[in-house]
Amino acid sequence: MVLAYSGGLDTSIIIPWLKEHYGVEVVAFCADLGQGEDLDQVRQKALASGAKDVVIKDLRQEFVADYLFPMLKSQAVYEHVYLLGTAIARPLIAKYLVEVAHEYQASAVAHGATGKGNDQVRFELGVMAWDPALKVIAPWREWDITGRVEAMEYARRHNIPVTATKESPYSRDQNLWHISHEGGVLENPAVPTPQDVYTWTKSPVEAPDAPQWVTIAFDQGVPAGLDGEPLEGLALMNAVNELGVRHGIGRVTMVENRLVGMKSRGVYETPGGTILYAAHQGLTSITWDRETALFAQTVALRMARLIYDGQWFSALREALMGFVNEANRVVSGNVTLMLYKGSVTVHAAVSPFSLYSEDLATFDGGQYDHHDAEGFIHLFGLPLAVRQRVMRRGGRH
Repeated sequence: MVLAYSGGLDTSIIIPWLKEHYGVEVVAFCADLGQGEDLDQVRQKALASGAKDVVIKDLRQEFVADYLFPMLKSQAVYEHVYLLGTAIARPLIAKYLVEVAHEYQASAVAHGATGKGNDQVRFELGVMAWDPALKVIAPWREWDITGRVEAMEYARRHNIPVTATKESPYSRDQNLWHISHEGGVLENPAVPTPQDVYTWTKSPVEAPDAPQWVTIAFDQGVPAGLDGEPLEGLALMNAVNELGVRHGIGRVTMVENRLVGMKSRGVYETPGGTILYAAHQGLTSITWDRETALFAQTVALRMARLIYDGQWFSALREALMGFVNEANRVVSGNVTLMLYKGSVTVHAAVSPFSLYSEDLATFDGGQYDHHDAEGFIHLFGLPLAVRQRVMRRGGRH
């Protein structure tokens, strides 16, 4: 059996549990998505926990190019807040979980997602998309462990070292795009987010007192450079993350609606992603006409729902990407932003495809004929005038 392995509390105790309850050899698969861990230690931990073998794949380039940047181009944001850092990673992990299962001729795969969460759906839909014949084992839906405290006790009995403690029981997931925090006191939405939750970004209060100005270049909607220096995806992602971390950008606390029907509270840190979303939107503001921008908002909402629900490999997501890619053909140019104490603000945008006409927009003359507005307003308001006359005849006004 191949287990999607992170080295965290849940997946660490799953290795001995699978061996005990299924009598199988377990291969641990770990995807390197830029989580910043010592992956050699992760390998050793998996072996010490009873894994027969450990497979670690560096998927960072693919993650950026084929998942993060396409999502960025769609401007998908779940419930107006969540930039989908965990959700967008699961399809890629599932894809390679199946690949490793084929390499080892495994009859089943397993994951550490709970029966309450969204990730169980994301992992399993991803597996179904690549090999629906593979059996999927989800220990959290089978064992009698009821929570993280019992999971920590199970780890202690099996001599498995874990970082989670009763004092710091947070469940975390990190990659190049974000880090999420759940559990512990965060489960009470009446309690303000404790500062010890944050592990990546600097507190905005402690961020530099002077703003920093940066310019991000885009090529057809894809980030392509920083401050005049061309950069490929992974290098650029790392660079904007450093900027966001330094200035305390990308911290959010939200109560979201999970796919399984309940509400949950999460804390997210998305430093570089927040900067890139602001920059991309700044550039589309001058390159998309009104109707394209309006329809793009509809697509963004649908894309966010599809990604959140684990439908990355669906026909609809692929079809919507046709619009996204076409709309982004003109999203090329440079955006200048100000980073300051947790905020990112677009201050300037330049593009060869800009639809902004200073001659039309200026208050000082220009080609615009103000007399044209009278006829336009008359026709634009004609339905209102007709309705008013009809309502008056009917005695309803």
